[in-house]
Amino acid sequence: MATIVVDGVEFEVDEGQNLLHACLSQGLELPYFCWHPSLGSVGACRQCAVIQYADADDTRGRLTMACMTPAKDGTRISIQTETAKQFRASVIEWLMENHPHDCPVCEEGGECHLQDMTVMTGHIQRRYRGRKRTFENQYLGPFLNHEMNRCITCYRCVRFYNDYAGGTDLQAFGSRDRMYFGRTTDGVLENEFSGNLIEVCPTGVFTDKPFSESYTRKWDLSSAPSICAGCAVGCNTFVSERYGRLKRVHNRYHGELNGYFLCDRGRFGAGFVNSTDRIEHVGERVEDDLFDVLDGEVGIAKLAEMIRQGDVVGIGSPRASLETNVALKTLVGEAQFCTGMSSAEESLVDLIIQTQRATSADIPSLSDVESADAVLILGEDVLNTAPRVALALRQTVRNRALNLAGEAGIPQWQDAGVSSHAQGRLNPLFIASVLPSGIDDIAADLAHDVPLNLADCGFAIAACIGEASGSEPGFVRKAAAALRSAQNPLIVSGTSTRTRAIVEAAGAVVAALESAGKVPRLLLVAPEANSFGSGLIGGGLDMNAALQRVASGSTKTLIVAENDIFRRAERERVEQALCTVENLVVLDSLDTPTASLASLVFPAATFAESTGTFVNYETRAQRFYCVFEPRNAIAPSWRWLAQAATDAGRDDLGWRHVDDVLEAVAASPNMAGVRAVAPDAGYLGSSLCKTPRETPRFSGRTAMNANVNIHEPKTSVDEETPLSFSMEGLNRDQPSALLPFVWAPGWNSNQSVFKFQQEIGGAAAGGDPGVRLLASGSIGTMPARSASVRSDGGGVDTGFRLIPVQAIFGSDELSSRSPPVVERSSAAFMIFSPMDAERLGAAQGMGVSCSVLGATFAVTVDAAMKSGYVGVSVGFTGAEGELPDGLIALAVDPNYRPTPNPHDRVIARG
Repeated sequence: MATIVVDGVEFEVDEGQNLLHACLSQGLELPYFCWHPSLGSVGACRQCAVIQYADADDTRGRLTMACMTPAKDGTRISIQTETAKQFRASVIEWLMENHPHDCPVCEEGGECHLQDMTVMTGHIQRRYRGRKRTFENQYLGPFLNHEMNRCITCYRCVRFYNDYAGGTDLQAFGSRDRMYFGRTTDGVLENEFSGNLIEVCPTGVFTDKPFSESYTRKWDLSSAPSICAGCAVGCNTFVSERYGRLKRVHNRYHGELNGYFLCDRGRFGAGFVNSTDRIEHVGERVEDDLFDVLDGEVGIAKLAEMIRQGDVVGIGSPRASLETNVALKTLVGEAQFCTGMSSAEESLVDLIIQTQRATSADIPSLSDVESADAVLILGEDVLNTAPRVALALRQTVRNRALNLAGEAGIPQWQDAGVSSHAQGRLNPLFIASVLPSGIDDIAADLAHDVPLNLADCGFAIAACIGEASGSEPGFVRKAAAALRSAQNPLIVSGTSTRTRAIVEAAGAVVAALESAGKVPRLLLVAPEANSFGSGLIGGGLDMNAALQRVASGSTKTLIVAENDIFRRAERERVEQALCTVENLVVLDSLDTPTASLASLVFPAATFAESTGTFVNYETRAQRFYCVFEPRNAIAPSWRWLAQAATDAGRDDLGWRHVDDVLEAVAASPNMAGVRAVAPDAGYLGSSLCKTPRETPRFSGRTAMNANVNIHEPKTSVDEETPLSFSMEGLNRDQPSALLPFVWAPGWNSNQSVFKFQQEIGGAAAGGDPGVRLLASGSIGTMPARSASVRSDGGGVDTGFRLIPVQAIFGSDELSSRSPPVVERSSAAFMIFSPMDAERLGAAQGMGVSCSVLGATFAVTVDAAMKSGYVGVSVGFTGAEGELPDGLIALAVDPNYRPTPNPHDRVIARG
């Protein structure tokens, strides 16, 4: 620690940081633009100027940039001296010479860092009367709007996009005062984290395009803390609404998980909440494709009667909350409950949980991932299955530069010095995958093969770790040596290839490292937001067993909660079961093939309209809160089930509030920790009020509904959560799990997040949210290597073996119903080796038909794909469910016409 003096007041600060970081961590008001906690310092904007004094006797001092000056013991500076204040005001005036005065119509208005800094510096009058510099804007895809005239040349955008996120198609063009930040030509920004430019940019150059199509001023949004439903990472988000419509998703800082950044699927994938395909009323089938709308009480009575008749099987869902899954399991009993994952997926998740319990290896948070010094990715394309992990891995390999800089005495926050000294040297990352991935550019070595061969590769690495030398292939030998010599080795794998042996091989590598005296970390991912929660809850039936039981005729009623089971098993198996069962009851938010066949359908609330709990890959349970009340008959699935069970005479589901359900969840095995995830509904903050969802500047409560009633309606009372649907109360000092938005006086933009942190870039002020339900600690035995049935690949004459391939945009069920993600997605595709494509008579962009899947796929040719095998875009049309085993015949479809790609349109300029 170091003692610095700021305007005559002493502060204890971290000696390793710069003065800007130190001052902000102490809550001092010091303007800045180009600096970002995750990007370091470059000194480009000159906005953080302070006066630094040589000693206590120095009364004149010298001007210095706080972001480029280390905080050393005895440093004396002044923020408030007139010289420093005048300089900072003059910097703003320089920037405003060319900045448009369009705040009233700028989408960033009211949440703009430039506005905040202008007010903070005291610049209030425009003196410049000359002609302003102007630029043409670019089309950048469905996620972002571009308005270059608002740029202040802070370089944050390209530093994040290129240096931090690994993008290549956003560049800085020009020189001096004519810098342009964009692409060489109009087109979609290709990086999967481009949406972060919305929050990284301190002005309105990059704005949220879907939000702009239904725009609301930021101070008029109601917001709530939430959890991303896009994958198993569990990134923390703010969801915001107006008029009962989800408007946007922003990053909610979590020091151990997502930090300051989200992936584009998480940011733009929630549009399904506003979908026209939403189920909003209870419906009863009267004939094919025709439902009668029922009153909710009537629907509950009908479900209660089915429950009384007995013979009920329940299928939960890995995209539904713990509360909904436990409610359904309690209703039907464990022996009649299925988690809702496919049989293969459930088996793999069970294997992962068994492995996590058996090993003493840590389950790393993303901040732990970033501190690893050698990584092996085995069989998992994390950019497409857990994108935020891929972004963390980019920082992992960059740590080599930080370590080298530390050895040379270069501060880690000095971005240019760190980068130039490292000369491109990276920590070793080894990727063994079926196909090339989006992070191959940072890999030390690559291996591409079919899943079982990748598993063999993993077992060979495990064997090599325990040997001083060997005759293994170069990839195996180099990976083993790097892991063996690392201080913090990390193994990453998962379920996407549906191959048990790959997860077993990852466990074997960890066991070998433990035997070598290392303390490895093991990160295993599954595809959905609550896959691990479903796995921990468990059930007496897997998906195939549940469908078989229903198809046998021994089940009168099948209840499906928030699941399209056509995505969980082969179509024929699902159709046979659903055609046999007497009553099919579906609770879901969206119309799906399963819901369309229901006898009785109930409208389920989404994550934005309900309160619940997800469990991420760490087994960290985290709470999400409703941001608005559901419309029409929509209600949380657990509530429909509880009300029907109560009507049927069941006393064990007499739950009225979500806290009641949580008690039942906590009573389940492995779930005791959920009580501590967040405060209950009775929590009151330091103001003795609930935490407000609305900002202090919220307006229009009367005008919002003036078309219905000119009188302001009474604010709804939220009896289930510690949050209120009003602006009354304080957003301060509460546990961070209850933080609905970031705002502080003078800091209206998302830069105000530092006011809610224990330290800049550290833990959240109220502690990082979530409770881990499992801790590694050698409980049980490590799963043994199972016997794998090996099957050779096929060919044009015999058919091909299908390998599942994930896509960040399109494979996920919910985000693929969000309009901007739909626009960003490709058509369903199959990936061939060049030799197989030639023999089949197919070429890039042509179509191949698959009679077994009943669909046609666009052809992609990739030299990494092994002959006899074909990669299939799972989750896309025709490949929504489990892929069939065996050799599958394919044929060129001469009538295939590729769907026009919406990203490739030409922009006509006026």
